[in-house]
Amino acid sequence: MTVIDVHAHFVPPDVLETLNDRGRDFGIDLVETQPGCHCCRFESGMQIRPFFDTLMNTGHRLGQMDEQGVDREVLSIWTDIFGYDLPAAKGALWHTALNDSLTRLCDAHAERFSWLASGALQDASLAARELERGMKAGAVGAIIASHIDGKNLGECALDEYWAACVELGAPVFIHPAQPIAPPRAERFALNQIVAYTNDTTLTVGSLISAGVMDRFPGLEFILSHGGGSVPFLIGRFDRMHRAADPTATGNVAQQTPSSYLTRFHYDTILHHGPALNYLRDLVGVDRMLLGTDLPFPPGDPDPLYSLRDAGFDAADIERIVDTNPNALFSF
Repeated sequence: MTVIDVHAHFVPPDVLETLNDRGRDFGIDLVETQPGCHCCRFESGMQIRPFFDTLMNTGHRLGQMDEQGVDREVLSIWTDIFGYDLPAAKGALWHTALNDSLTRLCDAHAERFSWLASGALQDASLAARELERGMKAGAVGAIIASHIDGKNLGECALDEYWAACVELGAPVFIHPAQPIAPPRAERFALNQIVAYTNDTTLTVGSLISAGVMDRFPGLEFILSHGGGSVPFLIGRFDRMHRAADPTATGNVAQQTPSSYLTRFHYDTILHHGPALNYLRDLVGVDRMLLGTDLPFPPGDPDPLYSLRDAGFDAADIERIVDTNPNALFSF
């Protein structure tokens, strides 16, 4: 059995070198907040959290994978640095640099790492072109943030990008970045606990209700953090689909939202056995994929134990960690 982690973040160290050398080409300044500690400041004025060692240390990551019993990680660049608010041309250059960096890293560690291509989603045409380039360079799918400058994905003009994903056979991993949250989420880690999963829930609702799932039946989406609240609010989604006036809500979905649940794949980062069992009962074990969300604090440091502790048998675990990701991705 090969254990594959589909939700793991990494920033290759040479990204900092690229930013230091020519960050202004992308509209990004590399800011040293304290000695040896750097972060990105985008030309919009947004400054993100600093980079940190375990996000960029290849040797540490490989050792951590060995400790976890993970054979392969499908790497996603940190979505905080996507820069969807950059001018499209600068954003496209930036994502080309990010994808080139991941290509070099994964080529050097081809037995342990695969990668997902990002793109400047503020311009669907440029993002589609970069996805095609990335897939030719060895990417196994796409990674996108859950909103574009505060707008849900279903409400954005992305049909050219979705069409490219289908044509290229690229599964699309949706991950939150800079979620829109009220000030009361600032303390007690509520931003990480609630706002991130809420952001996924909002954008999935928009993808269904705006008709994206109907227009592109071949799209394969992977949802982070067990799908956010979608599996647990699906009855409410269905009720409003039936009860609310579509001329008022803008809902054009051809079916009830629950009909689309098995169009998505869900990672296992729920940290709660009953929730994992509910997800399996709702969507089927064939729609579940192992994830860790490392190296961030909400991540699962022992994902295989989490599945065993939830009562999953050996056959189901093999599907989640091996059969399902191998069926979805071309490694």
